[in-house]
Amino acid sequence: MVVINSIEKGIVIDHIKAGNGAKILNYLNIDTAKYSVAFLMNASSNQFGKKDVIKIDKVTDIDLAVLGLINPDCTVNIIEDHVIVKKIKPTLPETVSNVIKCKNPRCVTSVEANAPHIFHLINPETREYQCEYCDDIVSMKGDNLDAILRK
Repeated sequence: MVVINSIEKGIVIDHIKAGNGAKILNYLNIDTAKYSVAFLMNASSNQFGKKDVIKIDKVTDIDLAVLGLINPDCTVNIIEDHVIVKKIKPTLPETVSNVIKCKNPRCVTSVEANAPHIFHLINPETREYQCEYCDDIVSMKGDNLDAILRK
């Protein structure tokens, strides 16, 4: 049995769709961090059946904007003195850079390796983003995230 201690101060990202936790860790660059991180995969969940959970110790200032793209149903709990002091539901960011990749072969991002992949939210209900350069539209809905995400 694995025991994961409670966090005195930090962040707990809960209700992550099973399998999306690794994607979130990748985009948060947590693998190179100097603080403790606990990553639980395929934990039992009454609400989802299975879920992933990420606990980040001693940190509360991580940019969590990408969570709205990868897993909009997750919950971010801010912990202080072992108590949840704030719950955050991620929202879709209006603009994202270098998270979504443009699939259009004629887009400047396909030709210029250093061109940033910039997308703007055009429809929050369908979670659609439009490429700043070629106007190609990408939907963040569904299970095709691996083909869309840049890392």
